[in-house]
Amino acid sequence: MACLVAAALMACGGSSTARADGMPARATTFAPTPSATELLDWAQTTYPTLFPVASASANRALNGYTYRSYGTTGFALAIHTDGTVLGFVGISTALPGKVPLGKLSDYACSVFPANCTTTVTLAQKAGALAAAIGKPKRLLIGLGDVSVADAQAQGLKPDIWEFYLVGADSRWDWRTWNQPDGAFVQVHSSYADTMGAVPMFTLYQMATQGNGNISVLADSTFMTRYWDNVRVMYERIKTYGKPTLVHFEPDLWGYTQRVTSNPSQHFVQVASVNTRCATQPNNMVGFGNCLVQMARDMAPNAKVGFPPSMFGDLIGKEVPYMNAVGANKADFIVMQTLDRDAGCFELLYTANNADCSRTDPNPYYWDATNTASTSTFAQHFAVVRNLHEGIGLPVLWWQTPMGVPSTTPGGREGAFRDNRVQYFLTHPAELVAAGGVGVVFSAGNSAQTSINTDGGQFRRLSGSYLASPAVLP
Repeated sequence: MACLVAAALMACGGSSTARADGMPARATTFAPTPSATELLDWAQTTYPTLFPVASASANRALNGYTYRSYGTTGFALAIHTDGTVLGFVGISTALPGKVPLGKLSDYACSVFPANCTTTVTLAQKAGALAAAIGKPKRLLIGLGDVSVADAQAQGLKPDIWEFYLVGADSRWDWRTWNQPDGAFVQVHSSYADTMGAVPMFTLYQMATQGNGNISVLADSTFMTRYWDNVRVMYERIKTYGKPTLVHFEPDLWGYTQRVTSNPSQHFVQVASVNTRCATQPNNMVGFGNCLVQMARDMAPNAKVGFPPSMFGDLIGKEVPYMNAVGANKADFIVMQTLDRDAGCFELLYTANNADCSRTDPNPYYWDATNTASTSTFAQHFAVVRNLHEGIGLPVLWWQTPMGVPSTTPGGREGAFRDNRVQYFLTHPAELVAAGGVGVVFSAGNSAQTSINTDGGQFRRLSGSYLASPAVLP
């Protein structure tokens, strides 16, 4: 940065398009993106002769920029809401010089060197992410859609505490669940604090007008509300101030890939209705990248992840699409395990909105011996490993059903059979080998097995696992 600003005055060398001084080119980092204020404070500390505190103005706002000016040196530093960093020289003149200084995220290692590394391998990313959110370097265990009282009654110690953020219109909107506007983020985060867990939010706004109704992506009214909700979510997360996980729109990416495998050809209201992403294109590429960009710009404490849909017709085809929409710029991959117990599907159970009438040519109940021709755990982990390597991020399994194993198909409401809890918690090294950082267990519907109806399975197996956990590389 010093050379770039000086270059505008004295031609000390350097190019107006060069990266920030001292930043490694495209370093792999788990340091958070600094806020505008954090970057300005760092610049004053690091280059006091260029940006002296004594002559610094207060933070000011203009045309989407936050900036400070320095009267004694004639310099100014400005950061746009899209992350662009600019330096200005000769600010007292009629035509100040403008020097591009990269993106806000380029300065993560400089502002937060203790959290930055340039040598994280793919195998080490899971452990690095666990450390970045303040958790031990072992396969993490989470719970979703469970009350604090029920978890405490069993003495459970989850690492992650997950809940949905649902809806984005006047009829159905998570922002109205608590007051003031959007306070549910703080409410849920306080529950996570009570449990000693990291809060996780599953952003599920795209189903507001019907699951699979992706026509809303082109609706300017809906998308204006959508992006405003995203803004509020990130503002509340930043206010919370501690590590937080955000999971982007389960199933959406499969629905849109089915429309076209080229996300740049799928129109979406992005920059047209959201000034925070003014440089992003109005298509699915811009949509996914805007979700990540807003996290980096607005909530440096947020770690974000995309969920490949795992739709049967798309398995093996998802990596190029997910990377095109920005999944490889996130922090983790979300692996959608199964949203219902296997036994619920075996019975085609539909009472209490169970929605288990969906059929599949392969068994829902996976083969724990890994000898069957289809639906084995080993086959699942092979698919996960391909996504892990193709996107280049650690994997967090989510909405993993909580049923109890049985040799008898089906079961009953609240006690359908499933074997994923048992297998995952007794074979954790296999999840780590597939690229895993953790597993979030939850009932995807009130009719499914839960910690209150599983006969103590989760309490027993999670306790045994934590006594001898699988270490992350």
